[in-house]
Amino acid sequence: MIEVKDLYKEFSGIPVLKGVSTTFEKGKTSMIIGQSGSGKTVFLKCLLGLHIPEKGEICFDGRKHTELTIKTKRQLRKEIGMVFQGGALYDSLTVEENIMFPLKMFTKNSYSEMLNRVNFVLDRVNLVNANKKFPAEISGGMQKRVAIARAIVMNPKYLFCDEPNSGLDPNTATLIDNLIQEITKEYDMITVINSHDMNSVMEIGEKIVFLKDGVKAWEGTNKEIFKTENEAIVNFVYSSNLFRKVREAYLNETNQ
Repeated sequence: MIEVKDLYKEFSGIPVLKGVSTTFEKGKTSMIIGQSGSGKTVFLKCLLGLHIPEKGEICFDGRKHTELTIKTKRQLRKEIGMVFQGGALYDSLTVEENIMFPLKMFTKNSYSEMLNRVNFVLDRVNLVNANKKFPAEISGGMQKRVAIARAIVMNPKYLFCDEPNSGLDPNTATLIDNLIQEITKEYDMITVINSHDMNSVMEIGEKIVFLKDGVKAWEGTNKEIFKTENEAIVNFVYSSNLFRKVREAYLNETNQ
């Protein structure tokens, strides 16, 4: 479990996170949502250790991040997989070399052992025989799958994703959503996704944390969103007429 307790973060004296507390559990896809400027990207970067909060605590399975030594922080880093918004693949490296990069950095495995692991995760994301292709030679959806393969190659306990569906068509976005959820359950990982995509939220949001102006304004599941009377989350999620109609239909059906 990741436990976040009373997290505060500010920049140049301006508060961005104002006492956020929540938890993220194993085997669940958890979503961080909110408008631009709500603090969700800063929150994700705090979880990753890229920002140090002024106040509060982040615990990874009981390990307080602020109390970790350089050695234990390095060990924690090995347990974290990250899928960046743009994929962040190295253009000059092949698919195989991109995925192998963390193994070269963090392990002393032989080349054959690393290659076996690369091929295993490529098979898991349905990209068999893509080893020698360069990022420019594959589609955006395939690049995201390579990014996911690289993120899980170290068999992480924690998976963080920043807008994994950014720039993808709806069908490919759904495939990526399903893949992330399947892998989360298969590896019993703690997965936290920063997303603007309300389709993703509704499909795989087993836990949703809604940030507004640096405060946790609501949290719940994608099922509970349909029933909530919280004005902030209703206005945010159901600004689309389609989602509003879906909610109305759901409420009408449950009230019958």
